[in-house]
Amino acid sequence: MFYSLTGKVIAIEDSSVALQCGGIAFRCMTTLNTISKIGKTGEEATLFTYLNVREDAMDLFGFYTQQELSCFKQLISVSGVGPKAGLAILSQLSPDKLALCIASGDVKSITKAQGVGPKLAQRVVLELKDKFSAGLAQGGVNVVSDSPDSPAGGNRAEAVEALIMLGYSRTEAASAIGKLDPSLPTEELIRLALKSLI
Repeated sequence: MFYSLTGKVIAIEDSSVALQCGGIAFRCMTTLNTISKIGKTGEEATLFTYLNVREDAMDLFGFYTQQELSCFKQLISVSGVGPKAGLAILSQLSPDKLALCIASGDVKSITKAQGVGPKLAQRVVLELKDKFSAGLAQGGVNVVSDSPDSPAGGNRAEAVEALIMLGYSRTEAASAIGKLDPSLPTEELIRLALKSLI
């Protein structure tokens, strides 16, 4: 329903930001990462949004980058991970670091998020790894082209899919991965590609 909001920041709280847009103030639940980048009250800002509708409430979530919003959507698609846990994980880990945790199976780092136990963190890793594989099965390997720099092989194709899940375009992801050594493990390809993309 809402793609993004642009307006004046009128309030910043521990877990939310209020933006005034055309005379209406929207309160967006958000992460510590977004709060640290949003600026000060009185300044103009843009948040990419997600509207969560329940029987008893409508909650609006806002993120400083599309990458963070994309990660949030992926997290809440995992069974047992609600919006609150999704915000907690993204407050603890940036999207780039979360991608590395998922790719390398680093459950311990995810459990550092408030209210996220080992079982839930393990489910996040397992279910999102499965989604990366599903992306490959649905044609993600078709990033191979005639260009010598295009990614080929399982590790490179999987790394490309991981970057796409984080919000990068297929072109950006393929270009970044294509410059790297194809013999590297997937998690190392992702780590190095993220460094070049930031």
